[in-house]
Formats: sequence, structure tokens, C-alpha cells
Amino acid sequence: MQRGADASLDEVAKHAQVGIGTLYRHFPTREALLGAACDERLSELAQQSRQRAARVAPGEALCVFLEALVRHASVYRGLAASLGIVLKNGSSGCHATTEEGLRLLSLAQASGEIRSDIAFDDIVCMATAISLTTAQDAPGGRRIDRLVSMFVDGLRVRAPKASRGPRS
Repeated sequence: MQRGADASLDEVAKHAQVGIGTLYRHFPTREALLGAACDERLSELAQQSRQRAARVAPGEALCVFLEALVRHASVYRGLAASLGIVLKNGSSGCHATTEEGLRLLSLAQASGEIRSDIAFDDIVCMATAISLTTAQDAPGGRRIDRLVSMFVDGLRVRAPKASRGPRS
């Protein structure tokens, strides 16, 4: 649809040539509809991430996953604003993406690359923020990579600063 995730459910029903009651029976919420529309792409995102994660360090795998999630949220206009809710709707693709994100975060934390106080909801929140920030950028722009890299750098475990000893 032209309006993306912001389209009214009446518009979606008309476009699909079904009644609004039929639409609501199958998709009781806008997020359920968005989840179904994104399901295949999210499943692919999770599968590609699992394949790639075996070849790169856990922190890098998490960074690439976040970039892919941000790019996915940019596919449908308006999806970024609902990304966190959509990922919790229970569709197979949403479930696979959430599980993969949790797995990558856990591996990156266990390897000592990513701080232990980071939650997957923090990752989704940042994916949403970056998606909203870059929504008007040209497709394929480097800004997403730069913003994701800045965020992931903030997640990394830092070596403790050397003590300078007591001050006199």
C-alpha cells in the first residue's frame, strides 16, 4: 500500500477486497497485521543471522543483526514506530527474530564483548530510534551503519581505567 504501516485498516480491507470484519477476525490489531506482513522477511533476517553468526565474532554478529533489523524496519513506512510491539506479536518470523537477537546478545555478553547490563529491549529501542532517525534518508545510505556502529560501541565492555593512585 502507498501509505505503508500508517494506512487505515479500512484502506487495507478495501485494498485486499475484504470486509473490515474479516480483516479484524484474522488480524485483531494493527501490530498483528504488520507482523503478518513482515513475517517472511523477519524469518529470513533470523536465518541469515544464524548462518553469518558462525563466521564472525559475537559482538560483530550482534552489530550486523542490528543493522539488518533497522533496514527491515525501514521497508514499510511507519513500521519503525511499532517495531517493538510488532516483534512481540507472536508470529513465527517475529518470534525467530526475537530469539535470534536474544541469542546473539547472550553470546556477545558471554564472550565479554558486550556489557552484561544490556537487555534485548534496549537493542529493539535503539533499532526503532535509528529507523525513525533515518526514515527520510536515501536507501542504502551509510548513516544507518554509522549510527549502529556508534550504538554498539557504547554497548562494548571497556577495560577499567588505570588508577592514578591517591592525590595529595
